[in-house]
Amino acid sequence: MNDALESEPGPALTPTAQVSVIVIAFNDAVHVADAVRSALAQGDAVAEVIAVDDASTDGTGAALDAVARTEPRLRVLHRGENSGGCGSPRNDGLRAATGRYVMFLDSDDVLPPGAVPALLSAALRHQAPVAAGACVRRELPARRDVPWQPALYREPAVYDSPEAAPQLVRDTLCVNKLYAREFLTGHGIAFPEGRYHYEDFVFTARVLATAPKIATVPDTVYVWHVRRAAAKQSISLDRKDVANWRQRLEAHRTVLRILGDAGRKALTQAAATKFLDHDLRMYVRELHTRSVEYRAEWWQLTRDHLASFEEAELAAAHAPARWLARVILASTAPRDLDRLTQLAARPGRLLPPYATDGDGAPVWSAELPAVRLDGLGAFDTVDAADEDVPGTDASPSLPVTVDADPVLGATGGLLRLRVHDLYGRLAAAGPVGVDIALHRRRDDRPGPVYTAALEPTADGTAWTATVALDLAPLTEVPGSRPADPEPWDLTARLTCTDGTAIGVGLRAVGAGLRRRVLPSRRRLVLLAQPYSTTGGALALRVASGPRSVWRIAARRLRH
Repeated sequence: MNDALESEPGPALTPTAQVSVIVIAFNDAVHVADAVRSALAQGDAVAEVIAVDDASTDGTGAALDAVARTEPRLRVLHRGENSGGCGSPRNDGLRAATGRYVMFLDSDDVLPPGAVPALLSAALRHQAPVAAGACVRRELPARRDVPWQPALYREPAVYDSPEAAPQLVRDTLCVNKLYAREFLTGHGIAFPEGRYHYEDFVFTARVLATAPKIATVPDTVYVWHVRRAAAKQSISLDRKDVANWRQRLEAHRTVLRILGDAGRKALTQAAATKFLDHDLRMYVRELHTRSVEYRAEWWQLTRDHLASFEEAELAAAHAPARWLARVILASTAPRDLDRLTQLAARPGRLLPPYATDGDGAPVWSAELPAVRLDGLGAFDTVDAADEDVPGTDASPSLPVTVDADPVLGATGGLLRLRVHDLYGRLAAAGPVGVDIALHRRRDDRPGPVYTAALEPTADGTAWTATVALDLAPLTEVPGSRPADPEPWDLTARLTCTDGTAIGVGLRAVGAGLRRRVLPSRRRLVLLAQPYSTTGGALALRVASGPRSVWRIAARRLRH
């Protein structure tokens, strides 16, 4: 049963000395003290912070010992040999914990103020052995916060069992949750030991398999720092080696086995669908950037894994994901990578050509007529909104391709658009106009919106428009840092004669994807660089003022 918490909440229940926060660290002397202090700053509810140094060689252990000399609630455990993963040090901390509840924290992340009290209050009020809250991925150094699985944490709720809300399997993190220690030890729940990547997946599956009562809160309880420019990438970001995908597949197979052996059929199917909607799409978006050898091995590994899926599991995924899966299953070698990349984007775009089979049904291509594009007429309407894509909502969507060719010149900027029809679906709605919205990536702050009329092409297969862009206002939006290149995302909304508004992404095309220096009345110069994201979408970097020119020049000289 899912009980939405609509009544007035009672008084906060946060008795003292209830929670052990387990911090794990390896060669992270720069950040680990901040993580520990964020846990200690949670107040009296935290009985102890247990920091486990996984045989660091950079001074991490000494940094922790220095903090412990002034913080009596901090206990430091030093492993003699590096484990090669995150599971063993977490298990060490769990065995050493004395608190009634435990939380986990990575050394390069932080707990925001009030995180532990919010989770502890929910766990005690509802007598739930598991309490979970919202997590944000904070892109550094830009400090852009992107909600993690936001649909799960919009409202407080209580689930008597996770089977009442199978979508909970989508949150594979262990760090944004509070666990009753006796619940974990009583069920023998622990992390995989040793050099095991994606250990969170397995731990979470073991928790869900026992069908605990779960309380969720909308409070942000974890800040996951994403440092893409770091010298050593985190496991979740270091995807350039196919071994990463192999490890992810192994973890996912283990998840399905755990849930299946426990008889949790709804959760097992939800986990399979999550793999298609999230994991598969994420890696397909990057596939065109990998080597020929990587693609070949990735493709075979993925085909072998997808072959074990039941048809119901494929059908339950959003349309882009199940189409991607069926293309991979239907072809023995990598193919159509540009089309696959664009379809895996959020929101997805289906590039031409648009083929049909003998019955006139839409199919992937003439070469793969068995891959039917089922569900095209009711393309997923919540796909973009659930993934927190800037400028999108739950309005009807189609995988429409809009080619956007940016043209920047001394008098300003233009976007030349070409909107492709999609098996007559778009023509039936009657597109007549387009709105181009810009959103600053760092904080999703909206910028200007530009509008233009759509004109049909002579052959009736597309519509075109030319949108005039004034980029100067982008450096005047509150919170702007004019001298620093700011990334902006662009999205489009098509308006139709039947009243439908369709949200779509823009595909970056043309020769205008390069940096230009433009005159500016207020700041003398404006630097603008249209570019293509990894998923093929059009984005824009903008900076202004002579200082920005000097910064770019200095950067070039250093390189």
